[in-house]
Amino acid sequence: MELRARRWLRLFLVLLWGACQRTSGCNETLMLERLPACGKAFEDMMRKVDTKNWCNLTEFIMYYDNFTSCTELETNIVGCFWPNPVTEGFITGVHKQFFSNCTSDKVHWEDPPDEILIPLILIPVLLTVGMASLVVWCSKRNDVLV
Repeated sequence: MELRARRWLRLFLVLLWGACQRTSGCNETLMLERLPACGKAFEDMMRKVDTKNWCNLTEFIMYYDNFTSCTELETNIVGCFWPNPVTEGFITGVHKQFFSNCTSDKVHWEDPPDEILIPLILIPVLLTVGMASLVVWCSKRNDVLV
């Protein structure tokens, strides 16, 4: 029985602690003190990646995942929600530091060559005309349906 009472007491204390943590409010000052540690860790990890590969997400996706997880953890520890405007500002600053040269080049769309384009247009048109003709022909022949 005593073991059961201890479990209930632990559950009560955990719930109470969680409720107190959320009602204590967001300490943005403490958050701003803790977030640079995440940025420093990300910077150290990005040094392992060649600078010409900084725009290739596959080269550093794990580092970036660790960075976002770190910012989320530190933000939640100080009682703030994630994301929030302060955290977003910090993450934007890190983006400017590492990814400012990563512009997205617009893709210049071109029509395919005529040898490909003409069949792609004609085949659906001819199939539509053929199917419509087949429906009309079958509807005029009542003896086929009986």
